Amino acid sequence: MSATAKARHKSKRRLSIYSAADDKMLLGSKLGFAASEAYKLLRTNLVFALPDEQKCRVIGVTSSVRGEGKSTTTLNLGYTLAETDKKVLIIEADMRLPTISKRLGLQNAEGLSDLLAGISYGGDVMQESGLHPELKVITAGSIPPNPSELLASERMKKTLEVLSEEFDFILLDLPPVTAVSDPLVVAPLVSGMIVVVCQDYTNRRALDETVRQIEFSNAKLLGFVMNRSNIQEKSRKHYGKKYGYSGKYHGYGYSGSHQKTGRDKTDGRD
Repeated sequence: MSATAKARHKSKRRLSIYSAADDKMLLGSKLGFAASEAYKLLRTNLVFALPDEQKCRVIGVTSSVRGEGKSTTTLNLGYTLAETDKKVLIIEADMRLPTISKRLGLQNAEGLSDLLAGISYGGDVMQESGLHPELKVITAGSIPPNPSELLASERMKKTLEVLSEEFDFILLDLPPVTAVSDPLVVAPLVSGMIVVVCQDYTNRRALDETVRQIEFSNAKLLGFVMNRSNIQEKSRKHYGKKYGYSGKYHGYGYSGSHQKTGRDKTDGRD
């Protein structure tokens, strides 16, 4: 095989890393035994932390920096809760760099941003997850210029109040805390926050800042989820082109270059 052909072959392999089929192998019923049991333990701990069954529990899932697996955690936690016949809704509240719709292979033409902007209605944006009949999803929708303002709006509060009448759990997939203010403006609306931490990857200073910011916002910190993956380094670099960071921890945006924080051993998915 010529050098040109080898390069073309390697390029094709890189582009095929993030197929929907590969992503779904890490979700729901496709999980291995150990991972499935870990999510069931997380479900049990969550129920004990928020024991009031008379109302919907609204949970924010976030991280310190990108690439720690918060979106994967949100999806699998939602699936595990739905397995107990609870009605669960996942809201893709990371409207800057959404990934859940891609992971599930869902249409993202209309979603949360369109709902909060008054362009769409609840029935228009809610979709089946494809993971479990009791698990529904609202994708991020059109990328807006003002995600923080939309999440902090009175319409967001009213939207959660209305949806809470229909579901037992609502999980919000939020951006990293040290990147943007989005998770903090939502903090008053949630029952509690879960922080996903990737072993051998998370920067301790970023994690300390995350905890400080969550406590300052008066949100209930429910606990941490330790996550670790061994996907190839090439996969992480490919994803880094989409999830941009610059400066100390900040610079969360629509594009940019990846900047390492700590020992960078992540699967590159969020």
